Amino acid sequence: MTGYTTLHLHNVPAGQEDAYAAWFDGKHREDLSRLRGFVAADRFERTAEQVMPDIPQPWRFMSVYQFELDHPEIDIPALGPLLAEARDAGLIDDTTESERIHSYKMYRDWYWSGNRHPDKPISGMFIVIGNYVAGMEREYHDWYENVHIPEVSDVPGFVGMRRGRLTPVQIEPRRYCPGSDIVMCAQQTDDLRFTIMDFSARARGVSPSGIAMEPRSAAGSVARTVHFFRRISGDEQWQDGIAYTGDLSVYPPTFRETGA
Repeated sequence: MTGYTTLHLHNVPAGQEDAYAAWFDGKHREDLSRLRGFVAADRFERTAEQVMPDIPQPWRFMSVYQFELDHPEIDIPALGPLLAEARDAGLIDDTTESERIHSYKMYRDWYWSGNRHPDKPISGMFIVIGNYVAGMEREYHDWYENVHIPEVSDVPGFVGMRRGRLTPVQIEPRRYCPGSDIVMCAQQTDDLRFTIMDFSARARGVSPSGIAMEPRSAAGSVARTVHFFRRISGDEQWQDGIAYTGDLSVYPPTFRETGA
């Protein structure tokens, strides 16, 4: 079987947040359990902390659905009527036509770094909706798999990554997606600001850890958006600090504010 992921990026009408959560964790989960190939579903909410704070963040909520499928052309559309229930019940705010449902064929399973606590839930996730430069797809994949995924997943609080490509099979309403590829990065951190600060510092080569990321590949298009979310579903939440196998004592007390 092959891994597939569907992202539901959406907003909820003011005052309906609890009703949506009750629907998701009640009837919706029951219905999901009957879908062929269903693996897991989680809900996330946009965070105040963003690595690219100047770009628009049109979605307050994100739901992530993971499947293992042999026949995506049959099974991916089966999620559509379940999501339509929330829309029909007035639990989706689509007044600006911002709702997006994008399904991806994943390139591989999750890459997990040594930072990860496998017996604990993730605290959040960021996604990159991105593209590769025409004619440089091979270089793009090589850079991500062999350079960028390991170095990003080693940042304090980042624990693993997974990537995929838009599948020809999509769920209605089919709407514009600004990127062909998705990058998902799982987090285990209770200080997202610190984690983002070191992510940026390592990219610029100024991290107190002494670790610097490789230069960004020219194969990665600058036409991309990045969105950070915190996990809000599930009975257990992350409460164990910043997941990191390195030495956090090298960071000065002011680092989360100054980034240096």
